[in-house]
Amino acid sequence: MEINAVDAQQRPTGLWEEYFSDGKIAGRGRYEGGEKQGAWTYFLRNGDVKATGDYAAGELHGSWVWYRATGGLMQEGAFDHGVQTGRWRRYHATGEMLDDGEYVDGTKAGEWHTFASDGSLRSTKSH
Repeated sequence: MEINAVDAQQRPTGLWEEYFSDGKIAGRGRYEGGEKQGAWTYFLRNGDVKATGDYAAGELHGSWVWYRATGGLMQEGAFDHGVQTGRWRRYHATGEMLDDGEYVDGTKAGEWHTFASDGSLRSTKSH
């Protein structure tokens, strides 16, 4: 299977890899009709995973997870055709939760909890 192919209209198609300027792989996934589609994985320059998630018609769609350069979890959440939706969580570099709450149509909604790096509740805010 050919990587980084283009269709008759010169749009990316099939398995695709993106690269950093030094030639190391930066991302891998598929294109359909010139748009990112399905599962994609992005990498740090050292080859570790930076983020994973899905696309639908070129937009972030479904669950996404981002990682720190140290390998720890940075944040996780979901998109509905490019718009943040549902529960989102971010984490301190120590691995403890930083904040936690819901998005509705791309806007914070309901109660959001913020935590100190030791895991203790710092604040609660209603949106």
